[in-house]
Amino acid sequence: MTPLKIGAALMVADLPHFRDWLIADQRDLEVQDFLLPEVLLGDWQDRVASAKAHLDGFEGRLGIHGPFYDLALDTADPEIAPIVARRYVTGVRAAAALGASQMVIHSPYTTWDWFNLGNNPRVGNTPSAADHKIEKVHAILREAVAVAEAEGVTLVIENIEDIDPGFRRDLATSFGSDAVKLSIDTGHAHYAHGATGAPPVDYFIADAGPLLAHVHLQDADGFADRHWAPGRGTVNWHAVFAAIAALPQRPHLVLELREAADIPAAMAYLQGQGLAC
Repeated sequence: MTPLKIGAALMVADLPHFRDWLIADQRDLEVQDFLLPEVLLGDWQDRVASAKAHLDGFEGRLGIHGPFYDLALDTADPEIAPIVARRYVTGVRAAAALGASQMVIHSPYTTWDWFNLGNNPRVGNTPSAADHKIEKVHAILREAVAVAEAEGVTLVIENIEDIDPGFRRDLATSFGSDAVKLSIDTGHAHYAHGATGAPPVDYFIADAGPLLAHVHLQDADGFADRHWAPGRGTVNWHAVFAAIAALPQRPHLVLELREAADIPAAMAYLQGQGLAC
């Protein structure tokens, strides 16, 4: 298997340290500051300008991590929903201003959903619980998707508690838009596999198929969301990279580690395994 070129998810403050590494091979980059409420509620334009200043000469694929704290995609409360919807729109506008082509958002599917969405199937013209959840997500993301389409930004929905990857795939497909695709976080999938009986990580990748546009690479132990450097946990990296290599497209591939200082060790391990370059 040909080694795959990978990059990293970084805060703007970390960009000066990794700038040369990113630019030398024009690696994938995800700027993560825009997941913070205080950034999108404040002068996010200044954060964009700072990132751009550090990235002069960078021509790799660029994305951001969008907002998610307390911003459930299936929020239905009539007072809260407009606030949630507006925050996602702001995130897309920040991505566009930065020149990013992707914004990561979090899946609305919980462990409870996997066990309970089937309790209320579709009956005649009455939507099922699964249909109703998709309708609520559409209501929240309608404007954000429209802005993303206009700005050339793709929203990529990342697995969080997901047990059945097909739920999230159906959600992404339901928009009928190239501006909505899928993201996979390897550590989240491994947690779900070990703790809740979800399929292994490579099955998540295979299920996403042509819709997979982005991958967070992090290791874990199948118990919690560790964000360790690959090689420290128990993710089957050979299976993961084989599944990625089998795709008809190359998703953005970024290390998302608890400590940016662990990136060199992560790269050394993956390069030593012949998986990454």
